[in-house]
Amino acid sequence: MRVTSKGQVTIPIAIRERCGLQPHSEVRFVEEDVRVFIEPQRGDNSRGEDAIQRLRQARLRTRLSTDQLLALTRGEQA
Repeated sequence: MRVTSKGQVTIPIAIRERCGLQPHSEVRFVEEDVRVFIEPQRGDNSRGEDAIQRLRQARLRTRLSTDQLLALTRGEQA
């Protein structure tokens, strides 16, 4: 296997299937001395799930109503 100039490698399909790695799977890299292991990221939220969680916890900082916000997104006069 060769590492590209961007630091990318292709994981052989047999290994991906055995490890349950699907497209867009989250993985983590574990270093042990001069070895590097790749393993599926399990139990923790993905970056997308973390972003959604932060958005759900964000405060609304406007006094506009939902109808006014929708009108703005449609280019209508509020």
